[in-house]
Amino acid sequence: MRGGHEAMTAGCAEGAGEGRRDVRHDGGRAQARRLAEAVECLVACWLTAAQEAAPRLPARQLLALRTVRHRPELNLTALAERLDVGLPTASRLCDRLEAAGLLERAVHPRNRREVRLVLTPYGRDVLADVGERRARRLADVFEAMPPARRAALEQGLHAFHQAHAGIPGTPAGPGPTGTDG
Repeated sequence: MRGGHEAMTAGCAEGAGEGRRDVRHDGGRAQARRLAEAVECLVACWLTAAQEAAPRLPARQLLALRTVRHRPELNLTALAERLDVGLPTASRLCDRLEAAGLLERAVHPRNRREVRLVLTPYGRDVLADVGERRARRLADVFEAMPPARRAALEQGLHAFHQAHAGIPGTPAGPGPTGTDG
């Protein structure tokens, strides 16, 4: 799979400077295009690392696992809301995760009529593995960047995260960020 990542990274490097000549003419749009290219590279790096893990899980399944891990009292309805999907879609998603041994449905200890979602130890291990692979992949890229650029990127992404969280109606995501998938 390494070759696929290198091809994606090469494609990112080729287009990285293309929008710069437009800065004087349409400022914001040119900046947004350059940022979109950089985000595409970041996403390619992120997804490639996840696909190298076993089992290979689609991004939505990884997001569901992370969401459940960060919210241990979550039930199926709450998961569907967090993922912004319909209840049948969330149920099928959980069926697949449960069949793979990554998730369990357990009776809520305080309300026997409610079923909560719980990660299995294997599910936690898979998330940890994906997170470690992603961290290694990002570290490889960061090592090629000057320290000041790394710091600027970190500050910019933190500001983006804060601004995103402050926009009403924007999905909040699974919870605290980290290297855990």
